[in-house]
Amino acid sequence: MSVHGHIREQGEQAAGQSAADLLKSCRPDIGGSVHASGQDAEGAPQGTHTRNHISGPVEGVSVQAGTVHGGIHITEAARDTPPVPWELPPPVRLTSRLAELDVLEAARSRAEQLGAPTLVTLSGLGGVGKTVLAVSWLHRVRDDCPDGQLYADLGAHGQESPLRPGEVLGRFLRALGVAPERIPTAVDERVATYRSLTAGRRLVVLLDDAATAAQVRPLLPSAPGIAVVTSRTQLTGLTVDGFTALQLEPLAREDAVTLLASTLNDHRVLQEPTAAMELVDLCDGLPLAVRVAGALLAARPKRLITSMVQALTREQDRLDVLAIRGDHAVRSALDISYRALPEPAALLYRRLGLHPGPEFGSGLAAAALADPGTGPTDAAGLLDTLVEASLLSEVGAERYRFHDLVRLHASAEAERDSPDVRSAACRRILDFHLVGATLAEEVLDPHHRSLPRELGPQPVPAPDLGGDAGRAMAWLEAERGNLMAAVRTARRIGLPALAWQLVDAMWPLFIRRKYYEDWREAHAEGLAAARSCGDRAAEARMLSSGGFGELGVAEHTRALTMFEEAAAILRESGDGLGHARTFNYRGLAYQRLGRLPEAADAFEQAAVLCRRHGDPRAGALAQLNRSSISLTLADFGRAAELAESAQQLLLEELDPYNAARAEVLLGRARLGLGTPDLAEENLLGARAELHRTGAGREEALALEALGEAAELRGQPPLARERYAEAVRLWQALSLQPPDSLRQRLDRLDPPG
Repeated sequence: MSVHGHIREQGEQAAGQSAADLLKSCRPDIGGSVHASGQDAEGAPQGTHTRNHISGPVEGVSVQAGTVHGGIHITEAARDTPPVPWELPPPVRLTSRLAELDVLEAARSRAEQLGAPTLVTLSGLGGVGKTVLAVSWLHRVRDDCPDGQLYADLGAHGQESPLRPGEVLGRFLRALGVAPERIPTAVDERVATYRSLTAGRRLVVLLDDAATAAQVRPLLPSAPGIAVVTSRTQLTGLTVDGFTALQLEPLAREDAVTLLASTLNDHRVLQEPTAAMELVDLCDGLPLAVRVAGALLAARPKRLITSMVQALTREQDRLDVLAIRGDHAVRSALDISYRALPEPAALLYRRLGLHPGPEFGSGLAAAALADPGTGPTDAAGLLDTLVEASLLSEVGAERYRFHDLVRLHASAEAERDSPDVRSAACRRILDFHLVGATLAEEVLDPHHRSLPRELGPQPVPAPDLGGDAGRAMAWLEAERGNLMAAVRTARRIGLPALAWQLVDAMWPLFIRRKYYEDWREAHAEGLAAARSCGDRAAEARMLSSGGFGELGVAEHTRALTMFEEAAAILRESGDGLGHARTFNYRGLAYQRLGRLPEAADAFEQAAVLCRRHGDPRAGALAQLNRSSISLTLADFGRAAELAESAQQLLLEELDPYNAARAEVLLGRARLGLGTPDLAEENLLGARAELHRTGAGREEALALEALGEAAELRGQPPLARERYAEAVRLWQALSLQPPDSLRQRLDRLDPPG
């Protein structure tokens, strides 16, 4: 209220009473005004006035007085309105996350259509930008939530224990205007008061760095506004409560480069675009790492981005370089997440830090933990814990990977364990790959393994392939990167025999899928490992198998040299059967070099000698190869005879893959003989078997021959379809289709 004018009190009012004392008699809970004239604001009479009281109806605030001199104007002050809190941190410039912003806006649109609050959880690795995204988005929607913004850092990963809900509620109630002395003591009463105050108000509530869903639930307002929760863990319990869950991943390369440029705020990214891409790749797109690298460069305006790339190239130093003294550090962010893990999950984190490959499944995790001293463990459950902590990413059904910087951190933490513990865990991890590859080899090519496989003292789990060729090939495909990493690692850590044995077990993958770069690299490492062991039989095997990889990349002379070296070793060691098999290998090299008479002679010698030394299967393979020479020479009758005989022998030897290869040759020979119906029958059967075993290259050859059969039968559309499918198979293998196939397809479907 305000009082204007002069008041002189008489009668019952004590002389000298102050204006403030006088106003105590006012009724502040009633609106309106009183005028000294005895009329209301419109000039109408308001009742009969006496010396000490007013009779009749009195509207609004009243003052009882004796004699009034001058004018009195008493007006009601503005009502006490609740304060409007604006507690969000200032926004940081957001340079990307357009897809994530779309998800947030879609969640808000759905909630508004339902008349419900917008509820979102943002989870992800420390330093991935959860808070930056939340704050930036919430500032953008400020106009839609005019009743204020509440913010609390719940401290899940702070130096002290996480904040209790009651403490946060006390802060929120004070921010909403509740006097400290009126804030209830009991948490449930604080929750009730908070929800009463927020009912109907369009508020933003940001709960940053939450520990659990239980910590969050009491802090959610009963309002149609927006509540965002950030956490390094995936708070799946909140999804049940209606939250939209959004997991943040590191930035794509282009977005990370944009972030680097905005952090530097100069022309260096434009001047060194390649170095900028290398730098953000070394940061693995983690926004915190990119910002730290950018800040370090920004502090040195004349420093080249290339110099930072060089500093980060050494993996051992990368986490130390990505630090600003006394401020942000990537290692510190990861340390916080790691320290929050229960000990069994922390142990698995360290063990997985020893894994040399890019990703892994639950089987490898079980092998890493298979130390008899640790007792039984739930590897799958611990993997879930690491995923929920955003230290692992799921990349498929029961497939996981570390981000690069997290992998370096896990590897560094593993160094805290004793050398003996690390060595045993490394052996189990590598043995897991050898066990799996050997099992797949037994399913796909049971005749191949003739050299020993040696495992470490601690048993490891084997994948369940169920004796199925498709599953076996799928396992080899999924683990290819890990198998190659294991090959590179084994000799380096003093296990050379394991290196060449891994390479030997991968034979079915190489021969069917034609990964020639991996094939050549693996056999070069396997050969070096065999020689370091002094194992002559293993050396000959690596030369022979590796020579096939050289044939695949048209290094025919190199392949022939390797086959001849293997033959010399086997002859010197008295291995008659091994030496006989090399005639087959050398025949293939002669054939690719165009030396067909020498090739035919070598195949014929192999067929005779292999049977003589008790290996009819190897003899049948030589016969199959001899059939291909006859096919090249257009001797279709001889080619068909040899191929059909080889097919029958290979089926008897339980080798359906090579029997299917022989049947493709038989089908092609019958095409040459002008019997497309018989040819198609052979080719369809062969194609089905090759598809089942994942032999893409051979399946493509069968499809091309099936296209020829369709043409001979007067079915151009079917021929075109088969040729096109064959081209797709070649491309799926990252191989160029033969010119003959391209020409056939173009003839039927000329480019428009």
